[in-house]
Amino acid sequence: MAISHIILVGSLLLLISILAGKTSYRFGVPTLILFLAVGMLAGSEGLLKINFDSPIIAQFIGIVALNVILFSGGLDTRWDAVKPIMYKGGILASLGVFITAGSVGLFTYYLLDFTLIEALLLGAIVSSTDAAAVFSILRSNNVNLKHGIRPMLELESGSNDPMAYFLTTLFTGIVVAQDFDAASSILQLIMQISIGAIAGFVLGKLSKSLINRIELDFEGLYPVLGIALSFIIYSLTEVLYGNGFLAVYISSVILGNSKLIRKNSLRQFFDGFAWLMQIILFLTLGLLVFPSHIVPNIITGLAVALFLIFVARPLSVFISLMFFKVPFKSKVFISWVGLRGAVPIVFATFPIVAGLEKAELIFNIVFIVTLVSIMLQGTTIVKMAKWLSVEDTSVKMLKKARAFEFSDESKTESAEVILKKNSPGVGQKLYELKLPKNTLVVMIIRNDNYFVPEGSTQLEANDTLQLISAKKEDLDWVVENIG
Repeated sequence: MAISHIILVGSLLLLISILAGKTSYRFGVPTLILFLAVGMLAGSEGLLKINFDSPIIAQFIGIVALNVILFSGGLDTRWDAVKPIMYKGGILASLGVFITAGSVGLFTYYLLDFTLIEALLLGAIVSSTDAAAVFSILRSNNVNLKHGIRPMLELESGSNDPMAYFLTTLFTGIVVAQDFDAASSILQLIMQISIGAIAGFVLGKLSKSLINRIELDFEGLYPVLGIALSFIIYSLTEVLYGNGFLAVYISSVILGNSKLIRKNSLRQFFDGFAWLMQIILFLTLGLLVFPSHIVPNIITGLAVALFLIFVARPLSVFISLMFFKVPFKSKVFISWVGLRGAVPIVFATFPIVAGLEKAELIFNIVFIVTLVSIMLQGTTIVKMAKWLSVEDTSVKMLKKARAFEFSDESKTESAEVILKKNSPGVGQKLYELKLPKNTLVVMIIRNDNYFVPEGSTQLEANDTLQLISAKKEDLDWVVENIG
């Protein structure tokens, strides 16, 4: 195909995916499934007959996309919401992954003609919840949940990929080398997690300092700087033998909860960029699938999927949260939102690239598990929240109120400032702030409630101030002296 033809086909597939996603929720179908379906229809056995059979390229695209998705999710993660449930989410992302991988592995070992290590490899691949699926479905449905369930689910999905990635690469290596050293494997796990966490924290702090201090000539270069930093954090951590996915997520959480002058524009850019990468990732995985190879494995894949959804996932959740005071219905709902998406399919390319004997069978089973999970769990999240009474109807979330823009002719600047507990503005009334001339606080977000303040409004910790001003320099002053 000529370059122009490739660009035309690619852009048309993107357009079709976006239009399909626009109407998908009217019929209760998750957007991600539509992206995957478009890729399959365009594939070698679909309408366009695009012959794509390169697991290595798909794996590369998957790793790049996951970095962007995790970075975007971290920027939107609020530390004040995550802090109370940090240990719960952390245990779900670690112990929960082990339990899921082990239970699915044992089930597969007795169900199929797999060796124990091959079965555990399959369990490891499907052991993590998918950040792209969880972020997109929870946020697009705009449902507020009780008992800190939502930040717990987002923290889990954003931080459990490293554990699943480690187990996948570990078991793949064991099958290839036919050798297993338990002490070395445990040491490798501790080293990857430790280096990943330290690198994420340190590089996140350095990235914050760089973004705030550097003066670029063009405003549009700051999102580009963010992209460069996210990939540097991942690759540098991997070079140091740490877990790059964990480092990217931790660093982005630090950036998202730090005083960044251009934080709002970075969030908006990465939100759109993450959607682009999700579409490209699912399209690529759809192109990689051969439906004729999937059909013979439907019964097996369905059995593994149902075991994962109704046995392995609840088992991992209830054991992981047994030492915490979490209501029974909340545990049931958390079990139900164990969505599998693109991540397991990307991880399923590792055995193919390594040349394992049962790699294609594993890939096909994982693909079926993903389809069943998104179709069954993804379409019923809102209904389950209402049925289990975990939806918090007392607070109406208004995500769209965060985004407001002005025309180029207006010469008006906008910014969003989050007040920490030690911020100078906390405890003061609005009229006491002595804001620069032509600078206004037009809205305050407090506990997910939006209201227009008055001069006598007293500011509290964790308030988010939305400001407009005639000069960008005045907004910078507010960030430094009040935020």
